[in-house]
Amino acid sequence: MRLKLEGKINSLYVQSLCMMFFRGEKFPLNEENPKAELYVKAIDEKEGVSCVAELICDSKAVTSQHFEAFNANDKYERTSKMAIGHAVFDACVRLTGYLPPWGLLTGIRPSVVADELISKYGETKAIEILQNKYLLSSDKAKLAVTVAKNEKLLLDSFDTSDCSIYISIPFCPTRCTYCSFISYATKKLFELIPQYIDRIIEETKDTFQLIKRLGLRVSTIYIGGGTPTTLSPQQLERLLSTVKACLGDNELAEFTVEGGRPDTITEEKLSVLKKYGVDRISVNPQSLNDEVLQKIGRKHSVKDFYDAYDLVSKSGINVVNTDLIAGLDGDSLESFKETVDKIIELNPENVTVHSFSVKKSAQILKDNSDIYNSDGGYADASVNYAYQRLTGSGYIPYYMYRQKNTVSDLENVGYAKKGTFGAYNVLMMGDGHTVFGIGAGATTKLVKKTNGKTEILRIFSPKYPYEYLQDNQSNMQKIIDFLKGGSSIDNY
Repeated sequence: MRLKLEGKINSLYVQSLCMMFFRGEKFPLNEENPKAELYVKAIDEKEGVSCVAELICDSKAVTSQHFEAFNANDKYERTSKMAIGHAVFDACVRLTGYLPPWGLLTGIRPSVVADELISKYGETKAIEILQNKYLLSSDKAKLAVTVAKNEKLLLDSFDTSDCSIYISIPFCPTRCTYCSFISYATKKLFELIPQYIDRIIEETKDTFQLIKRLGLRVSTIYIGGGTPTTLSPQQLERLLSTVKACLGDNELAEFTVEGGRPDTITEEKLSVLKKYGVDRISVNPQSLNDEVLQKIGRKHSVKDFYDAYDLVSKSGINVVNTDLIAGLDGDSLESFKETVDKIIELNPENVTVHSFSVKKSAQILKDNSDIYNSDGGYADASVNYAYQRLTGSGYIPYYMYRQKNTVSDLENVGYAKKGTFGAYNVLMMGDGHTVFGIGAGATTKLVKKTNGKTEILRIFSPKYPYEYLQDNQSNMQKIIDFLKGGSSIDNY
């Protein structure tokens, strides 16, 4: 798609809006003979900002315009963005006939906008504004407000002296066709695991010493990947015993390990997790349809999931999560409904419902370049069904995020039984909590608050395991300089 922008316009925002309607679209600067072309012009006027958008695609052309008046509650940037958003959105809707359920909200966390509106106007007015001004559907507006309320309850239970630790185990038994995580399943890379364990144990010790030096308190630990239970019982024992020794008498609010793949879970591994205080674990079927599992590259069967879930339910680990994905290639509404119903029968404490998202590095895109255009129509009905069934069964939506190129422009929602919210899931997404990342592909997010102003510094570990093992750079001094008065730098 070719964009022509005139005026004070954020091109990335316009691209994000377009990608709701033209998923997988690219925006080269000098594209010849583009399939679609969008012209956007924004004009500052005395009373507000006006915008006109003209969209041409497949010999069809539509023009839309919108005027947004200045008001006391919004800065210029928001007024301008609203004018541009309405004009572009309306043009895309009229040309494609598709109405995205999240309206003008293109960001990862709709609940952030909802929380701001709640604080200013209250819940009822916030829902009204989300629907009328931001063009959300009624269901999505209510969901955003509900999640915002629950996230705030959880966030308010932590303070600035709390921090979290994320430990990356970027290895999986196989790679799912839709996966874009830094996870590996080759024999050559599995041979790196012993050396990798040595390195993250060393980094874990250093990180705990730094946290103590900074006067912080570890509140949550999350070991993810990849699939941490790809490790052997002995490797898990080495890692977890190190964490336990570093913690000392410090009591955690929660300690999570992703089991992820049912085919990696054994009674012996679960015994090790329980021994060292792990109180949350994921067992992720994604679907309870064997044909779908085979198509997406999962090594396990539906029976394997049930066997693993049975082991976990008997392990004594307090909270079990299951991940499901709506809109998977080869799935159907009836099949997804059956998956949801069967999961509810198991009664796990947490259920996370993801919407299928196509990532640039995913194998499925290499095998099927037209996957962006696959019919995701049933995905919307699947997500709605999950919401109705789960909330009707006592589950509460408590965290949510969105991704680009998701079928039907849908969301990912975490549901939990009362009293079992996963704190890390909320803390790691927000801008008020420090997270120390350990291992390949991990991100350290440092948060500093001074005189009511929040500064954030993100430090990225080397992406791949072999790069991580070769990297000798220490970020300890950078972290100390930032949190103890050094200058703010966006990225290292």
